[in-house]
Amino acid sequence: MNRFQFVEDHKDAYGVKRLCEVIEIARSSFYAWLAAAPGRAARAADDAALAARIRVLQDPDQGGDRAYGAPRITADLNDGVPAAERVNHKRVARVMRENDLAGIRLRRRVKTTIPDQSGRRFPDLIGRDFSIGEPGRRYVGDITYLPIADGSNLYLATCIDLGSRKLAGWQVADHMRVGLVEDALRAAARDRGSLAGAIFHSDHGSVYTSKAYAELCERLKVTQSMGAVGSSADNSLAESVNAALKRELLEGAAAFPDQATAYRAVFRWANRYNTRRRHSAIGHVSPNAYEAAYAATASATLAEAA
Repeated sequence: MNRFQFVEDHKDAYGVKRLCEVIEIARSSFYAWLAAAPGRAARAADDAALAARIRVLQDPDQGGDRAYGAPRITADLNDGVPAAERVNHKRVARVMRENDLAGIRLRRRVKTTIPDQSGRRFPDLIGRDFSIGEPGRRYVGDITYLPIADGSNLYLATCIDLGSRKLAGWQVADHMRVGLVEDALRAAARDRGSLAGAIFHSDHGSVYTSKAYAELCERLKVTQSMGAVGSSADNSLAESVNAALKRELLEGAAAFPDQATAYRAVFRWANRYNTRRRHSAIGHVSPNAYEAAYAATASATLAEAA
């Protein structure tokens, strides 16, 4: 117990002077602590109110995101707020820690890649450069499994824009045949209108090295890129997105209850990922917001140059 609080709790029975002498504190320090009590109470009330706001921001039923940690929560709290009223990220982290409000942090357990030593080889055009920038130029993709309670699996293929971190294309199926990754790339082409001139980077999984996938890339005028065989770091951004989806949707559960539930959960997550989820790499805004701001800046630059 706080020694000052001990004196406060027992001063009527023993007196302040005697208690301070026994527990070896200065009476002036006790009275200074006592005078500061209203301020402490006010700060405690403010922290309680902040914790309540954070709970809302982490509550999916109220449009929140259970995976949000202190950086994204801080960005949400400060969105559209005058500078003088913004909350410090260190305070947010402290209040979350004191109220056990940490974002979901679970380890990724399984990586799904079937290498094909006889497949086609493509040069690495990314070189672990996952920096943001102009959207629509460089994409990465990967496959992950979605475990179902009956023992079956669904499989998710992704196509992620490196420039904006947007999940431009994705597909879920009950197989890992080449059609899965083809459909994800086609979805990205529909979203973008065209992928002509873009680079698509993947690992050496057999579906990505297949002749059918190479022919689709040629038709869409997409240049394929691949990292080194057996090196997960060369495609780490795509793997991290898939891992984030699984840990945030499963929240420690072993599997989805059924395939329909899994598909609906992925659909909702993908939509939120692009439209609302804040990404630290792009300044704690959503991919759609980043792309809109990028387009506006590019248009303004062209207008000035004209």
